[in-house]
Amino acid sequence: MKAAWYDEQGEPAKVFKVGELPDQETGPGDVKVAIRASGANPTDTYTRSGVRRRGMPFPRIVPHQDGAGVIVAVGDGVPKQRIGERVWLFMAQWQRALGTAAEFCLLPSGRAAKLPDNCSFNEGACLGVPWLTAHYAVLCDGPVAGRTVLVAGGTGAVGYYAVQIAKHEGARVIATVGSAEKGRIAREAGADEVIDFRAEDVGARIAELTNDMGADRLLEPHFAKNAPLFPKMLAKKGTVIVYGAGGTEGAISAGWGIQNQPTIKFIYMYELPAQAYLRSVADFERLQGAGKLKHLPVREFSLDQIAQVHETVEKGNSGTRMVIAMA
Repeated sequence: MKAAWYDEQGEPAKVFKVGELPDQETGPGDVKVAIRASGANPTDTYTRSGVRRRGMPFPRIVPHQDGAGVIVAVGDGVPKQRIGERVWLFMAQWQRALGTAAEFCLLPSGRAAKLPDNCSFNEGACLGVPWLTAHYAVLCDGPVAGRTVLVAGGTGAVGYYAVQIAKHEGARVIATVGSAEKGRIAREAGADEVIDFRAEDVGARIAELTNDMGADRLLEPHFAKNAPLFPKMLAKKGTVIVYGAGGTEGAISAGWGIQNQPTIKFIYMYELPAQAYLRSVADFERLQGAGKLKHLPVREFSLDQIAQVHETVEKGNSGTRMVIAMA
């Protein structure tokens, strides 16, 4: 099968190879998926670059956790009726050497979820990491109906879905964005209010929008950078859900913490409760099947361009997604 891989850590153009690798046979509980599109996320760059992890966890890695395609074979214990099913994949390379940047991908059947007919392969390939993260971030601290949810980075891959999920769950949604155009995108996704953090005083605007109460829940992708701003954004006894570091260390005022009793939760998409994955998949199928979800525009590349894809992801590409089209 044609695949992209790296045998050492380093810059994309220096370490990626594209060529033929041996095909694999399904094992018990596995499905074999013919990949139509492979999605790239920041998490896919961390091991390759060595930024978050020094040393190769496997001698050779075919990257990418997310993808979409068609099941072409199943292992023992998996219903044969799944053959021919359109699916979106998540955590395909989690604790495994071979991800979706290849013509075929083997993975546990539970990580291949049915892709509704009204969702394209390119859109499906961009779901896994962002959708699972956004869904859990919005709901892990309980219902949000009637609450004010502040989504930092409302046009990021996670933030864009978080805005929609929170709105569908009955929240009032405020999104921070980096431009007027991104503000328009966030509003189209369902944000009730948008704040351009490059042009406005975020704390002052949140105070204005919440009658000085602050947001009940804050979804935070840049903890190290934004932690000092929490006192200006969060309601008393509010909750911050941290799903991105944004640096090495972040600090908050101990005095403010004692007086306001915030809850700060750090979440890791790869180690959520088992039920969280099931609920996330079910909610996606329900909302997408009903035509109630929007997806960010997708930029399409070939497998031979995988180094360019990783370079673009590392530079940041809020407002668009990156996929490698396999067929």
